Amino acid sequence: MADYIHELRELVGHRPLILNTASGALLDEQNRVLLQERTGKNDWCFPGGYMEYGERIVETLKREFKEDSGLDVEPIRLLHVFDGDCFKYPNGDEVQCITNFFLVRKTGGQLLDHQTDETSDLRYFPLTDLPPFFNHQSEKMAQAVIDYLAQTKS
Repeated sequence: MADYIHELRELVGHRPLILNTASGALLDEQNRVLLQERTGKNDWCFPGGYMEYGERIVETLKREFKEDSGLDVEPIRLLHVFDGDCFKYPNGDEVQCITNFFLVRKTGGQLLDHQTDETSDLRYFPLTDLPPFFNHQSEKMAQAVIDYLAQTKS
């Protein structure tokens, strides 16, 4: 069922919803992380998004990552499940996102070379020099990548 979130919003308006999401961290050879600049927002996040009704979480990850970045990915490892973050969008929609955050590897595709409804730019950033994030959960995701890399070094 496509566009599940918009159908829900038509029924409940801006009331708080608990929604499932999947996002991924893709690292390049220098361990820089790919981030997506959100269209019209001047802030950044990890490629990913909301689960559609009937999808499995890995399907959501792959679909959303492709939509946001143009890249095909496969999950390598579940880095963290974030479940306590509530957020109010500028339009008034309130959500609590349960986000499955994966380390991913590229399996195909090309980085988008044009703006879309959700993506205005894509760039790899050093984990020591990250841009302003969309929300606090994105900051925690970046920390999860940093923590994972620190654990794999020791």
